[in-house]
Amino acid sequence: MACDPIMENAESVRKWYAVYTKSRWEKKVNRLLQEKGIESYCPLNKVYRKWSDRIKIVEEPLFKSYVFVWVSEEEKVLVRMTAGVTNFVYWLGKPATVKDKEIETIKLFLEHYSDIEVIPVTLHPGQEIVISSGIFMGESARVENVKKNYVIVTIKSLGYQLRARLQHVDLQRTRK
Repeated sequence: MACDPIMENAESVRKWYAVYTKSRWEKKVNRLLQEKGIESYCPLNKVYRKWSDRIKIVEEPLFKSYVFVWVSEEEKVLVRMTAGVTNFVYWLGKPATVKDKEIETIKLFLEHYSDIEVIPVTLHPGQEIVISSGIFMGESARVENVKKNYVIVTIKSLGYQLRARLQHVDLQRTRK
């Protein structure tokens, strides 16, 4: 029985995923994955550290306990079986994919800057945002309330006011 080349290609499509690592194992996990032939990326931030007698530039992982891997469905097992990997980062019950463009942006940013600080995006009631995915994609909205796993926003369209529960990832702050 011959394999269907379309199905074979669909299964072997590679995507970027984020994996959790044990604390302070990011560089080691990156090396172990590469030794297995898996393309991985551990963004390293050049940071200035001061000791009593000198200042030194050291490379620290930009994202604590994260390494990015470019794998197909079949290769995920190899990733999980790597020492120091605790699991994939999940979103809505599936391993979360990271866009190629986002990986390239991180690489370019690290190429041009050093001593970068990673700051989580926070939303506050009253803040104006734009919904970046889903049925209300592209709509402007106002943050009404921030809960642990979602944000309640008011969307004005078609002359009505709607309330929707949206995931943080679906929202972008507007630029003013």
